[in-house]
Amino acid sequence: MGKLEGKVAVVTGASKGIGAGIAKALAAEGASVVVNYASSREGAERVVSEIASKGGKAVAVHGDVAVAADVKRIFAETKSAFGRLDVLVNNAGVYKFGSLEEFAEEEFHRQYNINVLGTILSAQEALKHFGPEGGNIINISSVVGSNPAPNSVIYSSTKGAVDNITVSLSRELGARNIRVNAIAPGATESEGFTAVGIAGTDFEKTIISATPLGRLGRPDDIGKIAVFLASDESSWLTGEIVSASGGWR
Repeated sequence: MGKLEGKVAVVTGASKGIGAGIAKALAAEGASVVVNYASSREGAERVVSEIASKGGKAVAVHGDVAVAADVKRIFAETKSAFGRLDVLVNNAGVYKFGSLEEFAEEEFHRQYNINVLGTILSAQEALKHFGPEGGNIINISSVVGSNPAPNSVIYSSTKGAVDNITVSLSRELGARNIRVNAIAPGATESEGFTAVGIAGTDFEKTIISATPLGRLGRPDDIGKIAVFLASDESSWLTGEIVSASGGWR
C-alpha cells in the first residue's frame, strides 16, 4: 500500500515541469490526482495518461488559479471525480527575469495574480472541501524567496510572499488540523528552465558548480519531497519552508 492510498490531491499547474513531477509522484503512492492546467490541455492529458498507464487515478481539469470562478470549478470537479479532498499543492506559477529598467506594470500583475493571489484563492477554496479530519496544503516557493536573485525583483518578491503565506496560514489553520508547508526548489531541469534560455549556458555551469550535490534538480526530486509532506510521515511539520536545492544557498 502506498503512503497516500485513499487520498485525493489537487496539483495546480501540473501539465509540465515540477507540477507534473509532483502529480506523478503523488499518484505513484496511491493518491487520486487532479492535474490542473491553464493552457496546455495536451500536456495535462499526457500526465494523466502516464499516471493511468502505471495503474494510478488522475483527471485533467482546466482552470486559471488567478480567477476565483475557475478555482471554484477546479474543486467542484475534484469532488465530482473523487468525492473528497485531502491535499492541495499550489504549484502554478510564472516568472520572467529582467532588469529594473525593464520593469513593466503588466508583468507585476501577471506574476502576482498567479503566484500570490492564485495561492490564496486555491487555499481558500480548499478549506471548503477538506473533511472534518483536516487537510494538507503544500505551496511551491523558490530559493529566491529567501535569497533573491538579481534581475528578478518581481518573481523573487512573489516567492517571498508565498513563504509568508505558508507560515501565516499554518498558524491560522493548525487548530483545524490543516498543515501548511512549502517546498523551495533551486534550479530545476524543466521546460521552463529551458525556455528561459539558461540550459547549456555558462550560467548553468555556474549554478551546478555552486551546488554541493553537483547537478541541477529534477521534477522527481521535488515530487519525492511533496510525497513526504503530503503523508503522515510529516504529521508533526507545519509552517516549514523546505529548501530543495541540492545544498545551494
